[in-house]
Parts: sequence; C-alpha cells; structure tokens
Amino acid sequence: MKNNLLDTKDYIVFLIYFVIVAAYGLYIYNKKKSASTGSKDYFLAEGSLTWWAIGASLIASNISAEQFIGMSGSGFKMGLAIATYEWMAAATLIVVAVFFIPVYLKNNISTMPQFLHQRYNGTVAMIMAVFWLLLYVVVNLTSILYLGALAVSSISGFSLDLCMYAIAGFAIIITLGGMKVIGYTDVIQVFFLILGGLATTYLALNLVSDHYGTKGVFEGYSLMTSKASEHFHMILKPENENYIDLPGISVLIGGMWIVNLNYWGCNQYITQRALGADLKTARSGILFAAFLKLLMPIIVVLPGIAAYVLYKDGAFQSEMLQDGSVNPDRAYPVLLNLLPAGLKGLSFAALTAAVVASLAGKANSIATIFTLDIYKKVLNIDATEKNLVLTGKIAIVVAMVLGVLIAPHLGIDKKGGFQYIQEYTGFVSPGIFAMFILGFFWKKTTSNAALFATIGGFALSLFLKFVPKWSDLSWLSGMGFSKLVKQENGSMLYEIPFLDRMGFVFIFCIIGMFIISMIEGRKGVNSKGLEIDSKMFKTSTGFAVGALLILGLLVALYSIYW
Repeated sequence: MKNNLLDTKDYIVFLIYFVIVAAYGLYIYNKKKSASTGSKDYFLAEGSLTWWAIGASLIASNISAEQFIGMSGSGFKMGLAIATYEWMAAATLIVVAVFFIPVYLKNNISTMPQFLHQRYNGTVAMIMAVFWLLLYVVVNLTSILYLGALAVSSISGFSLDLCMYAIAGFAIIITLGGMKVIGYTDVIQVFFLILGGLATTYLALNLVSDHYGTKGVFEGYSLMTSKASEHFHMILKPENENYIDLPGISVLIGGMWIVNLNYWGCNQYITQRALGADLKTARSGILFAAFLKLLMPIIVVLPGIAAYVLYKDGAFQSEMLQDGSVNPDRAYPVLLNLLPAGLKGLSFAALTAAVVASLAGKANSIATIFTLDIYKKVLNIDATEKNLVLTGKIAIVVAMVLGVLIAPHLGIDKKGGFQYIQEYTGFVSPGIFAMFILGFFWKKTTSNAALFATIGGFALSLFLKFVPKWSDLSWLSGMGFSKLVKQENGSMLYEIPFLDRMGFVFIFCIIGMFIISMIEGRKGVNSKGLEIDSKMFKTSTGFAVGALLILGLLVALYSIYW
C-alpha cells in the first residue's frame, strides 16, 4: 500500500478545487449583496436558486463521509443491497416533489417547526425546534465533522485535529454567505464529488481486472459479478447474515419508505433547498436530484464491492484490519491511497467537497431554525431583518465551534458507519413522519395526537429495541420479522430488523393518532388543517416524463439485481 501522503500534483489539484469554490462563492456573495438582504433571502435564497442548483445542493448536502466511507464499507460487507438507500431515495424524491413540496409552498412554510406551529400549536413546534437543534448539533453536525475529518486525515496524512479545524473553517466561510452561496457553490462541489468519485470507481474496477489478468473497467465489473455473485442481490433472504440490516422485501414496501420520506420530506436540512423557489423550479430541482441518486451507488458502493473481491483473493489483508479484525469502513480509504498522483488529489477534493457541503447545509439549517423559530418567536419578537441575518451568522459560528469541541468525545469512530447512523435515526423517524403525514392530509389530526406520535413513537422504538433481552422473539422468525443475532457477550438473541421495527412503530403511531384525534374531535377540540387544493398535485408533462423514466430505471435495476 502506498504511503498515505499527498503528492505535489495532488496539492495542485486540491488548490484548484479550493480556489474555484471560494472564488465562485465570493462572486455569488457580492452579486447577492446588491439584491435583497432579508432573512428569507439569506436563509432560503428566496426566488434565487435555479432547478439545477437546487438539485445539486440536495445531493451535495446529502452525500458526506458516511456515504463515501460507511456505504462503501457496507458494500464490502453486504454488497449492492445497500444501494437501496440511494435508489429508493430516487422514488421518494418524486413523491416529495408531487405531494409534499406543494403543501409547504401553498402554506408559505419556511421551516419545519413553522409547519408544526401552523398545523398544530406553538408547544409542539417549540418542542420539535429544540429537539431538531440538539439532534443537528450533537448528532449530525458532529458525525459529519468527525467522520469527514477522519477520512480526510487517513488520505492526506494530516492530523485529525487539523483536518477538523480546516473543514469547519471552510464550511463556515461558505455558510456565512447564506443559502444562495451554499446552493450555487454546491453545484461545483457536486461536480468534484462525482468526478472524483468516478475516478475512484474507475481505479477499483481496473484493479480487479488487472488482478485477474484482464484489462478494462467492464471486464472488472464482470469479474466482480462472477467472483462475488452473492454481493449483487438487492433483496436479501432471511438466512443472509445482513438480513437484520436490510430485511428482504421490507426495503421495498416497509420501513425504507419511512426512512426516506422522513429524511427527504420532513427534514429542514433537505427541504430548505426547495422552500425558497416556485413550485415548478422546486419540482425540477428535486427531479434532477432523483436522477443523480441513481448514479450514487456507482460512486459509493461499487468500490466497496471491488475491495471485497480483491480482499477475498488475498489483497489488502493487513490494510483492512483494525484492532485485529476486518473493518469494512477501511475499504474506501484503502482504494484512495492507491490512486496515482493527481487523481488522488481529485478524489481528496471530492471527499472534502462532500463533507464541506454537508456541513454548510447542516449549519445553515441550524441557524434557520434557531433564528426564525426560537430567537424571533421567543427571544426577540421585534427583531429587524438585519438583526435576524446577524443572529443567523452568529448561530452558524457557535454551532460549528460546538461541533468541533464535542465531536472528539463522542466515540463516533467506534460506533460503526452508515448502518449505525440509519438505525439510531430510526428511533425518532416513525413518530415524526406520522405527525407530518397526517398533518398534511387529515384535517382532524389534533395537537395532542402529534405529541403522542413523537413521544409514544420514541418510547415504542426503545421498547422494541430492547424487548429481545426480556422475551424470546423466535416465533416472529417464521414471518421474517426476527433474526438470530450474535451479541457482544457472545450470546444469541432473536432481534427485530430495525427497518421492520420502524414500520411497526409507524403503524402504532398512526393508529394512536387516529384514536386520539377522534376522541378529541367528539369532545369539540378543534384542529387546524392546512390549505390544500387537489390542483396543487398536478404536474407538468416534462416532470411526469422524467418521473416515469426514473421509475422505469428503478424497476429495471431491481429486476436485474433482485
């Protein structure tokens, strides 16, 4: 394995990336200064982002170290099946564009807590605003920052602390420019992200073909499908050891929908990109993001499978080890360190771009929620537009400093990669999604029902997580809803796959919300429905054609790799 230090050519490539992003961001910022400087313009780039900027920004904010490192690691461990998070996201984005975004825009929603205040009441909104702030700062911001710095450090050879400070500083510079600067610089970030990612995939496929005495990326891919055929199935069978993470058909009709609809449709961090645009532009941007999502597994999953094929045949035996055992999350850094000078700098820029874009988007969302939903409504009701923008900028810096200070003490690197993040986000996703979906489309839903979904959903998620320690769940295995899993102490317990667990909790929340709302309705408790018109959900011909093309490609992909 080559020394994990960057060559002069790598520094030149990385410097070019940095200069382009910084210069373009400065150009957009100076251009923006002559236009509106209100809070809506700063936080949402109201009316400023084009469809391609929205789509690119969605992907740049979504793809970070947990995808490059964690999802490649999952590709090494379980294969193409992990791509369901990306491909199902493409279908989800179409649902969000058709049904969710029109509701937000029709009701002038700027933040998710504002939606909850408008639909339910101030108590629900404030509880969730504080919850989201804590979640974004303590979990999301710190994990992106730390995992990103860890990945960049492993490739560059620079110290972890230095990488963390540099990434945080770069992200602050971009974020202080507001959503317009973030949105347009994200276009460049995505360009480097995809170009550098494809370079790594190209290398990985060529390594496989060279290892077996052939030439070319297509030969490498063909060899991978034959040497590791078990790694090219999207739907895992119950006897597969990874079934606990991806429980068969549930990835198509179960909890995977909750994961994605909550993330892409009820998440300030994501929806913020589209909330400042008109409906046509927002939908076009989201559709563009859905097309890019189809491409992501090529960049973040195939390298992991390539590393697995090579490892199985004797390569990378020492490089894949950590503390005496194989660590799948090392697959991507191992491949990056084999890139030739120049290309390594490009991939280094791609990884940095992914991390910085995600950090900038997350910090902007933190500032938006704090400023518009807490500061404006509680701390300074009479705040001017200039004061709101200044408060937002201070919130960005404070959030990033907090992230840098607490990230090293959370043991993030010891808790696993992509799957860990998905599972533990899943403790709150079902309740939040139930609260949103009924809030959208059932006018009788009450505030107490919403509170039940958030608190009751979290409580039931915890119960189902730990119930295997108290009760034998082997009777569920016949239906595919439990699997025997080895525990840290060596014992074996039947556990419920977390995607199935999310499905059960979601159904429980919906039923509970329905009962509470009906009881309160009979007692005369009023609920506040949103303004909804069936015409809102009608799409343009161009959008419909694009959506059908994406869905057709998804059907083909799942049919081929079933």
